[in-house]
Amino acid sequence: MSWPTGILGFVAGLLISLATAPVGVSGAVFLLPVQVSVLGVPSPAVTPTNLLYNVVSCPGALLRYRSSGQLRGPLTRLLVAGAVPGVVAGAVIRVFAVPGPTVFRAFIAVLLLPLGAWLCARTLRPARGAHAVRPPSPRATAGLALAVGAAGGVYGIGGGSLLGPILVGRGVPVARVAPAALACTFVTSLAGAGTYALLSLTATGDIAPDWPLGLVCGLGGLCGGYLGARLQPRLPEKGLRLLLGVLALGVGLLYAVQAVR
Repeated sequence: MSWPTGILGFVAGLLISLATAPVGVSGAVFLLPVQVSVLGVPSPAVTPTNLLYNVVSCPGALLRYRSSGQLRGPLTRLLVAGAVPGVVAGAVIRVFAVPGPTVFRAFIAVLLLPLGAWLCARTLRPARGAHAVRPPSPRATAGLALAVGAAGGVYGIGGGSLLGPILVGRGVPVARVAPAALACTFVTSLAGAGTYALLSLTATGDIAPDWPLGLVCGLGGLCGGYLGARLQPRLPEKGLRLLLGVLALGVGLLYAVQAVR
């Protein structure tokens, strides 16, 4: 890794995490295009590199949320318990069943486009009365975490970045979702990165993470995440929900274009 590449990775991690930490997203989902298109990380090594970024960057925001008491509660435990086994399964699927970059990008687009559009629509025109969206039950939340954890293992985002928009769209406040989703992302990223490291010993190809680049990007995310978590109480709920939806739409559109080229 050259110095210019390292500086670019640090700045990208800092800016992305600064913008996404207030809504419970580590930023790995938005770091993917930078890694593939700018930094030249090959597939599937980009996925474990993203997980490594999560491991390094998440503690910054989590430290801030913990000091304000926002990490306490059953939601964090439910998300972690469901997503950890899912992310391990997703890592195995990513290595042996979804190695091609075209399939990978199409998967991202199909996942994020409807999710982002749904969240924006729910925010701008919230349902009322009998049609109002109610938060999912604990059992449904754990099942959702398991499914999203598997998708996150394939995607390289730990699962929390997908759980956040889904739970917020189901009516859970952003202030409650954000710390729980980041904690889930941190724990599942540890499990996912370890799984990829083990798989790299037996499988062929670029499976192991790019350790120097992942660490440098993560250090930028560590700083940006702490600052972003400090900003959250000053931002309105509607603005945070729209930010989640717009970010999901933007990345989904980017990968839809790349998949059809």
